Amino acid sequence: MTLGWAIVSTGRHPDTKMAPAINAAVDSTLAAVVSRDTGRAQAFADKHGAAAAYDNLDAMLADPAVDVVYVASPNALHREHTLKAAAAGKHVLVEKPMALTVEDCQAMIDACASAGVKLGVGFHLRTHPGHQRVRAMVAAGELGELSLTTTNWGRGTRRQTKPPPRADLQAWWDDPAMVGAGAFMATGVHCADLMRYVLGREVVQVTALSDATPDAPLEELLVMSLRFDDGSLGTVMTGRRTPDYQGNGVMVYGSEGKAGVHEGIGMVLDGTLDITTSGTETSESYANDPIALYTWQVDAMNAAVAGDGEPAASGVDGLRAAQITLAMVESARTGRRIDIQ
Repeated sequence: MTLGWAIVSTGRHPDTKMAPAINAAVDSTLAAVVSRDTGRAQAFADKHGAAAAYDNLDAMLADPAVDVVYVASPNALHREHTLKAAAAGKHVLVEKPMALTVEDCQAMIDACASAGVKLGVGFHLRTHPGHQRVRAMVAAGELGELSLTTTNWGRGTRRQTKPPPRADLQAWWDDPAMVGAGAFMATGVHCADLMRYVLGREVVQVTALSDATPDAPLEELLVMSLRFDDGSLGTVMTGRRTPDYQGNGVMVYGSEGKAGVHEGIGMVLDGTLDITTSGTETSESYANDPIALYTWQVDAMNAAVAGDGEPAASGVDGLRAAQITLAMVESARTGRRIDIQ
């Protein structure tokens, strides 16, 4: 069964990643795109072969050719757009962060459940085969008792202190009310979700330091320490002030060895799987592919809609990420450790 996808937003991520992924995925077609700017919607539709272009969300949701809606609007609008899509009987893949509050996340989960539609969240790093291998090893107990998990996603430009507003992104990314947080919303939230994914455990404590100030509340650099519900610890570094950074990846350490993917955290399929235990020593590299992770994310969503499994990340996963994000913001602001119930 071929599913018709619609995209809410014509921004850079839908343009360079998700529209090509939808077109490349099995059993999917790009049925529609919606933007407040009619000309922009039509140009996007022409570029990516969408069957229809709309400047009104309700009109798009009334299109019978649309089965799944990919919500990539500003973060503060995710709840509204998801609830409207669910009410129209459309399945939803919402871009991360799912929403800016736990209450909004729960409302989105409840609305999709009540409407009988699937809800997925755009955590593409879960589809990386190296990350899936590490998750399987942890679940099988091959690393023994876990002690530490590290994740890093750093980037930046030379000869620059705090970056100015980014002209290559939509203006709402520099509006605290619309985005919710700074660099963490762009990259750090992926690190936090990936740790939950590979460990199969929940974060119960957060301590964070960032370069945010009262006058510039959107952080550009963040370091964070985590405690998981099994007692193991984790660290996250993320930001836009680390030019030429090398080390974007995840590594899990346990009493029987380590496993992780070096340079595998990013927006392309890349990196090297590194496993060292008493019985295994493995190194496996992945070819650079700009849309594979997103194509597999679409494939997983299509399969979930067809009744074969769940999306790569669920609404509950999005809610857990929101809890960690809010704890991070509070910890960085107050200097206190924050417990998550």
